[in-house]
Amino acid sequence: MSDDGSRDTQRDKQRSQQNEASQAPLIEHLIELRSRLMRSVLVIVVIFLGLYAFANDIYIFVSQPLVDMLPEGSQMIATEVASPFLAPFKLTLVVAVFIAVPFVLHQAWAFIAPGLYDNEKSLAIPILASSVALFYAGAAFAYYVVFPLLFQFFTQTGPENVAVMTDINAYLNFVLKLFFAFGVAFEIPIATFLLIFSGATSVESLSQKRPYIFLGCFVIGMLLTPPDIISQSLLAMPMYLLYEIGLLFGKLMKRKQVSGKACGVGKQSI
Repeated sequence: MSDDGSRDTQRDKQRSQQNEASQAPLIEHLIELRSRLMRSVLVIVVIFLGLYAFANDIYIFVSQPLVDMLPEGSQMIATEVASPFLAPFKLTLVVAVFIAVPFVLHQAWAFIAPGLYDNEKSLAIPILASSVALFYAGAAFAYYVVFPLLFQFFTQTGPENVAVMTDINAYLNFVLKLFFAFGVAFEIPIATFLLIFSGATSVESLSQKRPYIFLGCFVIGMLLTPPDIISQSLLAMPMYLLYEIGLLFGKLMKRKQVSGKACGVGKQSI
């Protein structure tokens, strides 16, 4: 009986040691994830504190496309007591997150990279860098191209007896939606390339679906932008153009793969 009891005790010890060994990597990963999240939050807070002194200047910069188009004598207004404080505060926080995106993505990459293969790492790095650059490009396109056209249309098509006085908080919500919509829309080349690269679809299949993609761009534009045809069109047309760019990169990638296979077959035959 004593031998059986000692054996059971040893088995229990072995099982507990195995459980502890299996839990240790998970705990280490959770600790690392928490550490990287805290670093990301800390960087955002530091950037926000550094920018807060310029909160009003940042809001003036973002609102300039509308102010330039306002009729003479018109100005932006605050319809709520706290809006003059909250609107610049909110915008500065968004800008801090916007600036910190590369660092946050770097932390995410450092967390997941050890579990990836070398070929996956070589593909992921340029995709991440391109995604960030395209998102910034989408926001810049919205500010420098879309906003002037959009606000000129809005301010010049209203009735003559209506004074244009836009609330600063309503304006901020409006432009943040557009910034986000155009930033996401500019990721279409990356999405198209990944679909082709992963084998989920083919260049030929996507080429045949051009009419549906064109219609889908307008549907997405309707969902992501304020309810006016100008905003929808200004988003849908670049989206379709970016889709064609992604399709072009997909074609080039497939040609490179085919030529690489042909070279490999040629070497084997030699």
